Amino acid sequence: MSKGLITILLLLASNVFMTFAWYGNLKLQQMKLITDWPLIAIIVLSWGLALLEYCFMIPANRIGSTINGGPFNLMQLKIIQEAISLTVFTVIVATVFKGEPIRWNHIVAFVFIVLAVFFAFLKDGSGQ
Repeated sequence: MSKGLITILLLLASNVFMTFAWYGNLKLQQMKLITDWPLIAIIVLSWGLALLEYCFMIPANRIGSTINGGPFNLMQLKIIQEAISLTVFTVIVATVFKGEPIRWNHIVAFVFIVLAVFFAFLKDGSGQ
């Protein structure tokens, strides 16, 4: 399997954990599972999920970076990560948070992020 594909798969896994670390507490609250939890307990739960996120994100960046022989420069890695983050977030919102609408302007914003990925991979004429 190529370093680029491994990087993307790790970024996907990382972003699933990141999305649940950031927004999962809202779903648990909506489900009435953590309504009485103190904020510090919710933060610790989110930190645990964020640790799992880092267990995928750090290897993704190390494998994918040109610094370590990977196919992506740092700007490309970041832009890929942002596009994956928005994709994962959108899928989770559509499937887990069913009351949250996805509107036309969200789709337009997503298209612009995909265009950012396209432009990040264009050769700029400098040979880099």
